[in-house]
Amino acid sequence: MRRTSSLLTACLPLALLGAADAQTLLPLDSRPATRVLPALIGGLRGDALRVPDAALLGTAARGADPAALGAWLAAQPRTGPLVVSLDALAYGGLVQSRTSPLTAPEALARLEPLRTWTERTGQPVYAFITLPREPDATDRARNLEVVRAVIGWAREGRLKELDVTWDDALPGSPAPQEGAALAQDAPANVRVYPGADEVLSMLTARALAPEAATVRVEYSDPAAAQQVMKYEGIPLTQSAANHAQGSGFQVVDGKADLTLFVFNGGDPRRAALRVSTLLRAGKVAVADVAQVNLGNPRFWADLRTLRQHANLQALAAWGTPGNNLGTALAHAKLARGADPVRQDALLAREFANDVIYSSEVRAQLRTLIPEAQLNTPQAQATLMRLAGAFFPLRVGDSYSLGSADLPWGRSFEWDFTLDRQP
Repeated sequence: MRRTSSLLTACLPLALLGAADAQTLLPLDSRPATRVLPALIGGLRGDALRVPDAALLGTAARGADPAALGAWLAAQPRTGPLVVSLDALAYGGLVQSRTSPLTAPEALARLEPLRTWTERTGQPVYAFITLPREPDATDRARNLEVVRAVIGWAREGRLKELDVTWDDALPGSPAPQEGAALAQDAPANVRVYPGADEVLSMLTARALAPEAATVRVEYSDPAAAQQVMKYEGIPLTQSAANHAQGSGFQVVDGKADLTLFVFNGGDPRRAALRVSTLLRAGKVAVADVAQVNLGNPRFWADLRTLRQHANLQALAAWGTPGNNLGTALAHAKLARGADPVRQDALLAREFANDVIYSSEVRAQLRTLIPEAQLNTPQAQATLMRLAGAFFPLRVGDSYSLGSADLPWGRSFEWDFTLDRQP
């Protein structure tokens, strides 16, 4: 029997209507990193997941239709936890949360179904909301008023857990100070830290894998890990601790259930050998944060030569340091007890996206097609040709590239399917 299957259909049960204890995910927007990746992580153990079609969610150019998104949410069975981006429902998405003309009462009115969700359904709500980045934010006072209101909902127990995060805090951004002020009197079920695109994955891990677990964090350059990061306004060590706790791990110094190896610079070959050594002693996940939105080619090539990328619990190199820490830790939390086929397929997707695309294909695509012309059939064909040259990809199983496109018509992210080969 031929074993080829689409990674998306094999690992992303988005329409298992009627399944018991199904988790509902309402993502930040339609990007693969915020919609597809959290669902793949959430499906590792075979849990039933419900996620809106991409067409229902926001893009850079347009926000989600709040009525359509609210109707979708209302139609979901009330048989499992709800993990939700409040920015998606209130404003239409992350981009729109910065510039929406809504007043605070209007935004909160859109969120009203969530305020009473647990009371009406008996199911918990895991939610997050962002403090917008500068200089894009046009009404910080409005955003803060909404955040304070939903913190009040969490205090009342209407939200089981709430993460308040800030997005891309460049030097001078008021978000870290706003977050610190909010954290001073936040209840125990509210976490405040830098993050955005990775948070749905972390909340999913907390909802579906509540069991206790420990993690030890190791850095390729320990001294550099003490420095404040450009996009978060805090040291890398603090970000790692935030994302570990936010994914359901307790950080320890000694023996742990998981070692998170953070490649943050230094000799990539030495780092790859160190990961190989760590894997002989236990479970390891890797977050490559040395460069933003770009995996280190030498580090990953050496891991691939050592055939160790297939043995990781998780890998991440696609975004900011926080993006990578959060998705690697969330994946690793649910990898404990994961279906082995789904686990291998997700590692393959992560390698294809975070290493092959970010380190190789994106730059090649940009040299051939101007950014303004990427939303064309020619660009899509060029993408498929360039990316196809890196396949088949072997992790545990071997995968071919089934399809590829640029869902937002830009080179920053792609969407794709992988086919598992016999």
